[in-house]
Amino acid sequence: MKKYAYNEITLMQYIFLINGAQVGTGVLSIPRILAEKSGTDGWIAILIGWCFSVAASIFLVKTMERYPNDTLYEILIRLFGKIVGKAAVIVYMMYFAFYAWTVLVNGFLYIRGWLLPKTPDYIVLLLFSIPTFFVARNGIRIIGRYSELAFYMTIWIPLFFLIPLRDGNWLHFLPLFKEGWKPVLSAVPSTVFSFLGFEVAFFLYPFLQKKQHAVLGITIANTLTMLFYLFVTLVCFAYFSPDGIVEFNQPVLNLLKLIEFRFLERFDMILLAVYLIVVSTAWMPCVYIATFCSSQLLGKQDHSHHAVVLLLLIIGFVFWLHPTWDESENWQKWVVKSGLQLAYVAPVFLWIYSWIYEKYRRRETH
Repeated sequence: MKKYAYNEITLMQYIFLINGAQVGTGVLSIPRILAEKSGTDGWIAILIGWCFSVAASIFLVKTMERYPNDTLYEILIRLFGKIVGKAAVIVYMMYFAFYAWTVLVNGFLYIRGWLLPKTPDYIVLLLFSIPTFFVARNGIRIIGRYSELAFYMTIWIPLFFLIPLRDGNWLHFLPLFKEGWKPVLSAVPSTVFSFLGFEVAFFLYPFLQKKQHAVLGITIANTLTMLFYLFVTLVCFAYFSPDGIVEFNQPVLNLLKLIEFRFLERFDMILLAVYLIVVSTAWMPCVYIATFCSSQLLGKQDHSHHAVVLLLLIIGFVFWLHPTWDESENWQKWVVKSGLQLAYVAPVFLWIYSWIYEKYRRRETH
């Protein structure tokens, strides 16, 4: 009998869970960030970032393939012993809790800035937390179903970017490599935060039904994310002038403000509210994984109480700190720095270390 038969997820759910964890609020500002670094050549940095994320993802899956039925908690303890293994799990727990905090704060800042300017911060977070708890407490299968449903419900959103594209100017992209490769390469780290999220596969792999397709699934998820970022960035670069785009903090939202219909003026308000469903697929897996780690550390089967505690802590911190855009950007930088280690470096290190460990153990048994 399979160890996690009750909580198994399909390949499609696996793909949409990873894609959902990656596509959050970062897409709303990434065209401006890339334009500041390398002008209209910034879209090339997305392709380079995709290559790095796919490479790290493959190392991640290849590591998990050596222990197909074990969670990351069990693997780390097997490889490093109880003390070091549990310490590493605590690091991942804190990382995903902080990642959830960052995405939730970003989400409510957009809602407060564009929809509910006079609503208290903690009230918006409380409204976010209620559905988050009811989805996250039921395990990874329910979160997978939610992510798949959210993808199908919002797949039509990119079509509306074609409307302002009619007035775009493709000459903004010429000439390519205006200042050489250096500005393009300097923009690559800025794409790291946008591609972060594939590391949830560390915790999804034991629940995947057809593990032989794990590499294909995670590559498709990264590619979907890359195509979405690339499409949005190209549209923004084509519509806004190279100098004008840096004047907008969230150029994607400013672009959507231009879309009007005879029966509807502020279409961007509706689109932002719908896009919140997409953003929720980024924070919900993180809330679950953080509480899954804490429940495993304490030897508990039920993680729902841990989810309540985490969400209450997030609401309490928001009530106390009243985060601003500048603080949110600083927290994103912390996530990027830790994500570089845990999402890009750790899979390569674990793959090499587990290969040496298994080779040494086989030699000892013989």
